[in-house]
Amino acid sequence: MEALHRLYFDAMPCYLTVQDRDFRIIDANRRFREDFGAFEGRFCYQAYKRRSERCEVCPVARTFRDGQPHESEEQVRTRAGVDVSVLVRTMPIMTDAGEITAVMEMSTDITHHTDLEGLLRRSQQRYRLLFDTVPCYVTVQDPELNIVEANRAFQEDFGNGLGRKCFEAYKHRREACTPCPVQETFDDGEPHTREEIVTSLSGKRMNVLVTAAPIRDAEGRVTGVMEMSANITQVRALESRLTQLGMLIGTVSHGLKGLLNGLGGGMYLVDTGFAKSDEQRVRKGWETVRRNVARIQSMVSDILYYAKDRVPNWEQVSAVDVVRDVGSLAAPRAAELGVRLTLDLDSAAGEIEADAAAVHSMLVNLIENSLDACRLDQKKSDHAVGVRLRGDTDRVRYEISDNGIGMDRESCEKAFTLFFSSKGTGTGLGLFIADRIARAHGGTITLESQLDVGTRFVVELPRSPPSDLRDGVDRHLPAKDAQP
Repeated sequence: MEALHRLYFDAMPCYLTVQDRDFRIIDANRRFREDFGAFEGRFCYQAYKRRSERCEVCPVARTFRDGQPHESEEQVRTRAGVDVSVLVRTMPIMTDAGEITAVMEMSTDITHHTDLEGLLRRSQQRYRLLFDTVPCYVTVQDPELNIVEANRAFQEDFGNGLGRKCFEAYKHRREACTPCPVQETFDDGEPHTREEIVTSLSGKRMNVLVTAAPIRDAEGRVTGVMEMSANITQVRALESRLTQLGMLIGTVSHGLKGLLNGLGGGMYLVDTGFAKSDEQRVRKGWETVRRNVARIQSMVSDILYYAKDRVPNWEQVSAVDVVRDVGSLAAPRAAELGVRLTLDLDSAAGEIEADAAAVHSMLVNLIENSLDACRLDQKKSDHAVGVRLRGDTDRVRYEISDNGIGMDRESCEKAFTLFFSSKGTGTGLGLFIADRIARAHGGTITLESQLDVGTRFVVELPRSPPSDLRDGVDRHLPAKDAQP
């Protein structure tokens, strides 16, 4: 029977040793002897790890201490210098009286499994690196549209969305989007693509191209969906810009045609007035020429400001002097139209850091809009345009008001969009450019109007521009520039 036990002991496909309380090997099986040599007189830590003292954490010591089996994972080295990962299990050897006389240690070679685990871990690390560095927003969602995984780009712009619904994180909605590409992929197991508009934590709206792809288990069932959202905001902005450019060319061509016809009419009056020595006819023709030339100059100025993404030329500007200069330029046209132009200026308004030419252009556009509103109003005999300036510690406030034709609610909502004109004349650039200039300075323009009563524009500009505007970053907000 003892010979049979020895046969079994030597045939075990692992390293078997029996150790005393000093961790001296008192027996070992054939595989141990083949890989680690003779055991006689050697301690386990010498044979397995070529150490001069026992291991700090030793399962054999623990079994001697409490009489229970223990296990651990260890790294050992054969006499040929090969490192082997082993799963160590210990078992006490007891007398009939229950006294522990030795411990059997079984070390199973798990190098292959350890290598596979390392390969899996490295693959997971590479996957995570790719997942986090891909230049788009990537989430993995479960059938309830909960986000169960999200890459770094998503977390930076939308926060830690794990556990949240995708429509909450992307669109701040309380219900699912309809249609939803992720839900469509769950329904039919096919990839789906849609273009969406999402809003980041900072409130920035972005156009994204969304692609949903199924994630399947071993049986082919769709257990999750990976949603990849590429930011195409710049592409859409470029498309919008090109569309606007086409509209601008058409609008300007139409506007210039009308102004040139007006110039032709004025020149005809001048020529025939000279021929007939009719001074009044000459004067009327010259006023027509002068008015149309001024409009062409204004149109060209607006087009140049729109076409070129200008960085403001920051300088200290007197808020009062700008209004006075604009008022002196507007006074002749106001007198020609019979409109009373008044300036109410706070002499203590002080200075602002701004682009003087741009602020000048903004106020000219607003005042000309008010003068045109008065010119077109046939229901009142007395018209007035008032310009008011006030200043406080942080901001200056310009108010331009008139009692012209006014605007209805729909016109007020569209007033600052590109090419919109409630008066049916001009390019529709004036208020768009004015609003763009105000925002380029970190300011705002608000509008109050009532049909057949009048309109009031309120411009608020900061004393000093925000640092991002001063550096020429994010000068214009695309939400108003782009057309829906």
